[in-house]
Amino acid sequence: MQLRLEQLNPALQKSLAAVYFISGDEPLQIGEAADAIRAAARQAGFTSREVFSVDAGFAWGQLSLAADSMSIFADKQIIELRLSASTPGMEGAKALMAYCERLPDTSLLLITAGKLNKESVKTKWFQALDKAGVVMQIWPLEGQDLLRWLQQRLAQRGLQVEAAGLRLLASRIEGNLLAAAQEIEKLYVLYGNGALTVQQVEAAVADSSRYDVFKLMDSILAGKANRILKMLAGLHAEGVAPQVVLWAILREARTLMKIKWALAQGQSLETAFKNNQIWDKRKALVGEALHRVAENELSQVLVLSARADRQSKGQQAGDVWETLRALALMLASIPVIQQQ
Repeated sequence: MQLRLEQLNPALQKSLAAVYFISGDEPLQIGEAADAIRAAARQAGFTSREVFSVDAGFAWGQLSLAADSMSIFADKQIIELRLSASTPGMEGAKALMAYCERLPDTSLLLITAGKLNKESVKTKWFQALDKAGVVMQIWPLEGQDLLRWLQQRLAQRGLQVEAAGLRLLASRIEGNLLAAAQEIEKLYVLYGNGALTVQQVEAAVADSSRYDVFKLMDSILAGKANRILKMLAGLHAEGVAPQVVLWAILREARTLMKIKWALAQGQSLETAFKNNQIWDKRKALVGEALHRVAENELSQVLVLSARADRQSKGQQAGDVWETLRALALMLASIPVIQQQ
């Protein structure tokens, strides 16, 4: 059964399908759709989860082994296949058709993949998934659809923006919903909930280019202590809101944490980069940081960020910029002695 994205939540409230196949080239919507399916499955008693990253050379026999092993122990689990390509290949097609012919009672299969072409929709493996469960193709949002999505997303954060502000935000994010979600989060961090003016939207979405916050993140990933301190001093002097710097540091720390978790679960580095929107220009920097920064340091960043947040709001004593310096150096895995 083919569903549109907006039909997913109502369908999940009625019943769970045995198979879900989500494809497209919009990572944010794919990820959130998969999250909704996982949440509904957990409520239905699917307490276990096994994730397979399907790269070249993947042993498709693992799919049937996972389903059979859980049947033996009478447990309920989500089997998740993350295809690095848009199609499963010849061996994968056979494995998926075989799975659909003998659906396990104790397993829910969730597959995510890239955008399909017209030929793929006509294949036997796609038709088998369609017959066995739910297939969803997610398309990029444009025009009025994008404006409606932005308005709904803002409303989820308690924000209201007039039409001119919505159009400005849409023009800045160029259809990239992940970037849009990050900008909306930044607006919430800066202004809290309520109505926003066009001027506030313009000032917030321009911060990253005006004050090189993203270049600061690159310096942190590269572990360049002197450059980090100089850039932070410059940002402070230019009047950048500390919440913007905190937002950027937190986003980078969470991304590194998610990639480390993915690698620990056996996912390939290339697939983890793709799932977390790490493109070619940043792969070397992020890879360097992954090797240098320990998981406990990332956890400390998340803990210390709470202090910076309170300080930025006047709820705790202390200099928020001193805390931001400590956070930046911690995320760069630079010993305190290098601050001197």
